[in-house]
Parts: sequence; C-alpha cells; structure tokens
Amino acid sequence: MDDEKRIAEIAAVQDKYSPKLLAYPNVVGAGIGLRQRQGKATDELCLVVMVRRKLPPGQLPAGGVLPSELEGVGLDVLETGAFEV
Repeated sequence: MDDEKRIAEIAAVQDKYSPKLLAYPNVVGAGIGLRQRQGKATDELCLVVMVRRKLPPGQLPAGGVLPSELEGVGLDVLETGAFEV
C-alpha cells in the first residue's frame, strides 16, 4: 500500500476516534506520524496519541489504558507534556 493511501486511512480513523481518544485522562492530542521504538522513528505510519506524561498501565485509572490499535491502525503513545497556547 502506498503512503498516501495509508495516510488517508489513518486520517479517517483519527477523525472518527479523536473525540473518544481526547477523553482519556492525560491525552493532549492525536495525529498521524511514524511509530517510535526505543526513541527512534520506524517506517510504520500510525496514529500517534500524545500524552502529558507516559505512565505504566498499572498507574492508570480503570478504563484509562489506550487501545493498541483501532480498525487496523496502530496507536503509538508519545509523551509530549501539555500544550500551551
């Protein structure tokens, strides 16, 4: 699959699920990007969910753990801190 088509698929999932993702505690944004492994970008396009602080699942409230994928689109959690305007 070419990147343009994959980006369009991820964008559709982002549009559909952003309100739900932004309702999770600690989530500050979502966008399309490359999955990161050990601090380095891979070549895998995914939906990047940005959080104030990345926490282990055991430290999150019940129902606070993000899914690993939505409709076949992988999610990557990225600690960004809070965004200020």
